[in-house]
Amino acid sequence: MARLDDILQTHDDSDWQHGQPGARTHAVESSLETGHVLVFPELRFVLSEAERRFLDTRYADPATKNISLRGAQAQMRGAVGTAEDLVELRAMLIRFRDQATALAQRLFPHYTGKLQVANTSYRPISVEGRETSWRKDDTRLHVDAFPSNPTQGARLLRIFTNVNPGSQPRVWRVGEDFQDFARTFLPRIKRPLPGSGWLLETLHVTKQRRTEFDHLMLGLHDGAKADMAWQRDCPQREVAFAPGTTWVVFSDQVLHAVMSGQFMMEQTFWLSPADQQQPDTSPLHVLERMTGRRLGLA
Repeated sequence: MARLDDILQTHDDSDWQHGQPGARTHAVESSLETGHVLVFPELRFVLSEAERRFLDTRYADPATKNISLRGAQAQMRGAVGTAEDLVELRAMLIRFRDQATALAQRLFPHYTGKLQVANTSYRPISVEGRETSWRKDDTRLHVDAFPSNPTQGARLLRIFTNVNPGSQPRVWRVGEDFQDFARTFLPRIKRPLPGSGWLLETLHVTKQRRTEFDHLMLGLHDGAKADMAWQRDCPQREVAFAPGTTWVVFSDQVLHAVMSGQFMMEQTFWLSPADQQQPDTSPLHVLERMTGRRLGLA
């Protein structure tokens, strides 16, 4: 598994799609699945001259932190502007989604036909100074888990690109191996009440059934964010992604915190652990080994 001193794996690609001269890296599923962050310092998402006007916070709804595309119809949420602005902004997000999908297909041929394209987002708001609750405070180390959107064990593969027009990097902290992290917080998490997953789904609190796996992942997410002594003292390192850098990670596995930065694109994919090259490295299988229980859907 990845160690902190080698968690970043840097590649010199400069093109997104297979067949282009700068598309050098292929078949790196093993690096991703063992908890590494794949970094491409020369893989830029290039904005057109017209698109550069969107490097401005005024296009984001003040009530949200992201502009996003959702669903098969690519409905855009969180954006404000004229009708022309919204059409062109949506087109920019779709273009990023398509380039990120092409990159994922090239880097991970084992996942061909198995990746589910999920949300695309553009984040124009600066990380610094954002007021939020401790649970939503992404400047604290965490693994991704969502109260209303259970994954039922599916992996969260995410592709990020820093599109900052100046020199400001996107600064992260990354933490220890998932199993070591879980070993600290798992004993603190109580088992879910019988039938609670069914009730949450029935009441439409969650979008689908919350499994015991989802319950444990939320417990790990919340436990880490609430423990400020652990946040301060746990093994970690700071990494800076310069403008023009693209990076790829399983965000349900790699502990991460976003410390600073502004203007970033992100694409999420879902992947079943059964479709991994090494399914045993998934958080679902790690937690099942640690608890000795079946944690997904029966």
